[in-house]
Amino acid sequence: MIEILQDYWKALLWSDGYNITGLAITLWILVLCVTLGGMLSLVLAVGRNSQNKLIKFPIWLYTYIFRGTPLYVQLLIIYTGIYTLSIVKDSYFLNEFFRNGLNCTILAFTLNTCAYTTEFFAGAIRNVPNGEIEAATALGFNRVQLYRYIILPRAFRIALPAYSNEVIFMLHSTALAFTATVPDLMKIAQDIYAETYQPFHAFGIAAVIYLCVSFTLILGFRKLENHLLAYIQTSNKKNQ
Repeated sequence: MIEILQDYWKALLWSDGYNITGLAITLWILVLCVTLGGMLSLVLAVGRNSQNKLIKFPIWLYTYIFRGTPLYVQLLIIYTGIYTLSIVKDSYFLNEFFRNGLNCTILAFTLNTCAYTTEFFAGAIRNVPNGEIEAATALGFNRVQLYRYIILPRAFRIALPAYSNEVIFMLHSTALAFTATVPDLMKIAQDIYAETYQPFHAFGIAAVIYLCVSFTLILGFRKLENHLLAYIQTSNKKNQ
């Protein structure tokens, strides 16, 4: 294992000398997809709770499809399926976009995590105490101000534990990126195995790296939860 690390540690961590590879591109995919999916999910979560069925139903259908089918299947459809459509082949922009495995991976992962995060935030919005909303309304807050200052910040605190699990899940899901020829951590582990025929060492190193990143994310979210939810712990202590 030490010899493998000596020969491949740069490729495992950030570069093979020509391109960004390994852990660097894995984290880049994770951060980009979670960020894009998270921002989009805030808008969709508000629409998910709309009374207008023309707004609510398409969002429900989208989340139902992406939460009800495996991420691997979604990636294959986007990477190998959409490219075969004539409308994609006839469009220069679409053709160039879907020919790139990294683009397809980011699109599939973003749509998938957005679907789950939308439901987390939509449920959290429904659980915001009515008393806080009524108090803000009495103070003259309009609907935009309600969501900006009261509902969304409160909903984020409520959804944070579930959202942290989704981020960890997406980290693990990035291991599927190698199927779209993306040189991520799993792809480098596959290359090491192909050259050394030592699957335990090759994939064991990848597992240790994933474990270290997972631990760091869990620790970071734990500290964030303790900071943002400190008022709940203080309230509980006072009640005791």
